[in-house]
This record gives sequence, structure tokens and C-alpha cells, in this order.
Amino acid sequence: MQSFGSATDVLIRLLPSDVTSDADEIRDQILTVLREHTPEVELRRVDFVGPQVGEELSEQGGLAMLFALLMILAYVAFRFQWKFAVGSVVALAHDVTITLGYFSVFGLPFDLSVLAAVLAVIGYSLNDTIVIFDRIRENFLKIRKKPAAEVINVSVNQTLARTVMTGVTTLLVLVVLFLLGGETLRGFSVALIVGILVGTYSSVYVASSVALWLNVTTLDLMPPQPSEKDVDPLP
Repeated sequence: MQSFGSATDVLIRLLPSDVTSDADEIRDQILTVLREHTPEVELRRVDFVGPQVGEELSEQGGLAMLFALLMILAYVAFRFQWKFAVGSVVALAHDVTITLGYFSVFGLPFDLSVLAAVLAVIGYSLNDTIVIFDRIRENFLKIRKKPAAEVINVSVNQTLARTVMTGVTTLLVLVVLFLLGGETLRGFSVALIVGILVGTYSSVYVASSVALWLNVTTLDLMPPQPSEKDVDPLP
């Protein structure tokens, strides 16, 4: 039993093994027990989430996250280069895995609001990654003679303050939401807090490191040079 909204609203959850009747019988049984202690109690709603609904939620949620990662892969490959795209998708998959693992390890309930938070984490982490990739591309074109590892290190250091401050200010809002938002927003805020903590360091340490592991170089970001066949002969 958990507080739901105001102090007078209560959410009662039953395990599947405790449910042996249909929704109407369960409602009558709960009302009977509660009214023995508080006659004016009111039961507003009864929801039943069975194995079929849970399986549908997990399937559609997994497809949504997979589709989002594929679209991000295509977008980053188009805007930057495929090595950066692979790095960004690996970092995002890392964020999603850690966030879902947190809920699994601690046995927290997973619903549509948590799924929405996980998708929001993907967008947040991608934004940080794109900012770092933009600076890496600029520095690759400015300091071409430096090795790739040094260029990426300089770029990460230049954007580190911005990345940390963005994460800290966002976490401040989420902590307030977690403390004052009530039970309805508890799972949503927890998923975002974990996702942003993980997404902040993955944008810095995972995405660019994967691109470096794939041997990204200045030549990968240089515009293609026209061939002799594409050059118009002089009159």
C-alpha cells in the first residue's frame, strides 16, 4: 500500500498470486475489508495488469527504443560520419541498459511513465553527445597535425564544463520532482535521475572513445575531393 497523490489517497497493489477472482469481486472484497475500519472509504478505480498486458508493454517498449536507436544511427551518420554514429548508439544503448538494470536489480515497478523517461534519457544523452562531436569535428579541422586521441581529449575538456553544468541543473529539478512529485511521478523521476547520471559520463567517456577505437581521423571528416572526371576542362 502506497500514498497516491494527497495524504488521503492510497494505492493498493496485489501480487498476481493473490488475485483469484475477477475485478468486480476483488473490488468488493477490498471495500469490505477497508470499510470495517473506515466506513466512509471510497474505491475509485480498479486496474488489472495481467501477463498479456505486461508482455505487450515490454514488446512495444523494446520496439520503440530499437527504432529510436536506429533513427539516431542514421542521423548521426548523415551529419557526422559512421564511426561517430556507432559511438553515439553504443553510448545510448549503455544508458538504456544501465537504467533498465537499475529497475530490475531493485525490483522497481516499470510502467509507461518509466518507458517515457527512458526515451527522454535517450534524447538527453544524444544532445550532450552531439555537442561533443561538434567540437571534435571543429578541432579535427583546426589542428589536423595532432593525433586523434589528443584532438578528442582537447575537445572533451573544452565541453566538459558545459556538460557537467547541464547535468547538475537538470538533476536539481529531478530531485525536487522525486521528493515532491508524489507516487505518481516517482518511477518517472527515478528513471530520469539514473539515466542522466549515466548519460552524462557516457557522452564524455563512451561515445568519443568508441569513435577513437574505430580509428576516426581527420580524413573521415574532410569533404570528398572532386575527381578528374568531375572537373570541367579549361576552354
